[in-house]
Amino acid sequence: MQAEITYTKDTGEKLVNETFGPNNIRRRTSGGEERHRVEIADGREARDLALDTNGFLLVEHRTAVRDFFDADELKRVYYPEVKALIERLSGASRVVVFDHTLRSGDDAEREAKLVREPVLSAHNDYTEWSGPQRVRDLMGEEAERLLERRFAIVQMWRAAYPTAAQPIVSNPLAMADARSVAAQDLLIAERRYPNRVGQTYRLKYNPAHRWFYFPQMRRDEAIVFKVYDSAKDGRARFTPHTSFEDPGTPSGAPPRQSIEARALVFF
Repeated sequence: MQAEITYTKDTGEKLVNETFGPNNIRRRTSGGEERHRVEIADGREARDLALDTNGFLLVEHRTAVRDFFDADELKRVYYPEVKALIERLSGASRVVVFDHTLRSGDDAEREAKLVREPVLSAHNDYTEWSGPQRVRDLMGEEAERLLERRFAIVQMWRAAYPTAAQPIVSNPLAMADARSVAAQDLLIAERRYPNRVGQTYRLKYNPAHRWFYFPQMRRDEAIVFKVYDSAKDGRARFTPHTSFEDPGTPSGAPPRQSIEARALVFF
C-alpha cells in the first residue's frame, strides 16, 4: 500500500513540543513538515519481526481490562499484564511500567475524556540523552546503579475499544524498520512539560526508510516496540513511528481509540 507519511523538515530551526498539563490537551509545536508518499508494507505478511532486529513486532495478547478509560483499572489490571509480556519478550530481569497515553480520533471524546489525538508525524519518543534521563527521573537513588548495565524503553500499543470485535481502521500506526533509519535522520526536539523538560526525535525524510503497519488491529493484539536501547552492538535502538491516513479507510469509519503503555526494561 502507498500512503503519505509526515516528516519534519531539517531547516536548522529549534524544534519544540510543548504539553500544558494533565488536564489540558492543548499542545504547541515548532518546525516545518513535509509529506512523502511511501510504500507501507503489511506487517502481518512479514516473517520473523523481532524487537532487537526490526525494533517492533505484533503479538496476540488478550487483556482482562474492561474499560481502558478507567485509570484505576489500568494500574491494577493492565500494568501487570504489560509488565509480564515485556519480560517474556525481552528476557529482561526487571520491567517497570511507568505511564500510558490514551488517544482518540474523535474531537468531542478528546475534550470529554481529556485524552490526546493520534500523532500524524514520524517520531521516536526518546533520544540518546532522554532515555537515561527518564531512568534518573523515575528510579531515584537506584538510577545510577541501574544505568551501569544495559537497559531499554519498550512501549506497547493497541486498540482501546470496549470490544474485541471492533478493529482499528482510522489512523493506524506505521512502524519504521529500525535497520532502515540512519542516525542523521533523527532530529532532536525539546519536549516541554509543566514540571520537566525532555527530548524526542523527529524523523526527516530518507528514501531508505522501510515502513510497516498491521491492518485491522483489535484489542486482543498489540504492537510491542523499542524506543531506546543503551546497547550499541548493532541491535535496534530507536524505532520511529507515526499514525497515518490510510487511503483505504472507508467513509464514516469510526475514529481510532488506542492506548500506549511505556516501560523501563533492565537487563
